[in-house]
Amino acid sequence: MKTLKKFLLLSLLVAIFVSCDHDNDNDAINDYKISIATVENPNQSSKFLFRLDNNDLMWTAETSLPFYIPKDGQRIVANYNILTNMLTGSMYDHDVRLNDVYTVLTKGIFPITPATKDSIGNDSVQINDMWIGSDYLNVEFVYPGYNKTHYINLVSDTSKVYTDGKTHLEFRHNANGDSAVYYKSGIVSFNLKSLQKSTLSSLNLVIHVNVPNKAAEFTYPLVYTFGETPTLFKSPKINIPTNLGTSL
Repeated sequence: MKTLKKFLLLSLLVAIFVSCDHDNDNDAINDYKISIATVENPNQSSKFLFRLDNNDLMWTAETSLPFYIPKDGQRIVANYNILTNMLTGSMYDHDVRLNDVYTVLTKGIFPITPATKDSIGNDSVQINDMWIGSDYLNVEFVYPGYNKTHYINLVSDTSKVYTDGKTHLEFRHNANGDSAVYYKSGIVSFNLKSLQKSTLSSLNLVIHVNVPNKAAEFTYPLVYTFGETPTLFKSPKINIPTNLGTSL
């Protein structure tokens, strides 16, 4: 995937083109957007559908990435222009031009065992943002590193007992012994559907994180409403990660 520098340059070029198009008064159609979404691509095609977290379904009628073929169910951050608003009753909601894309790490919940307790790691990690959308826990995070692969997981540890009636999970980071040279950032989406219960419509979650410079774990309380399709309050705020990082 392209770096943040290339992504922002392309976004700027698109924005300049739109601002110069004085003949088209419909700014809502021409302004580029950045949204997190889930790919629907069972046929493994370079033209595919992606569904925003408010349930709007987009068809990539045009694409700047003809060789990009994402997996069905993959989470992405998409930079796109809306070309057409489809009529009510159509199979999807909008034709779009896909300008660029960032592939989001997409995982389930990892059930920890005594055998995996040490290897899963629990190195500190900074959380920039955490929210639930379309059955996914989405986390923007920052970590210090250099040239090794870091591992990110959402862990369920049944050996720990809580009496508050809430579902406790742990956001785990394994730095793999990497040197702390640069700050790097990432986005991950965890599928929460395995937590759903037929007798409930929502769960109170508590996400535990080992954050830097804290004597104890930091906790994030969230409410997971099953199948909820919220408005896209996150879309204009998502920070596209980069592997280049900034010096410590």
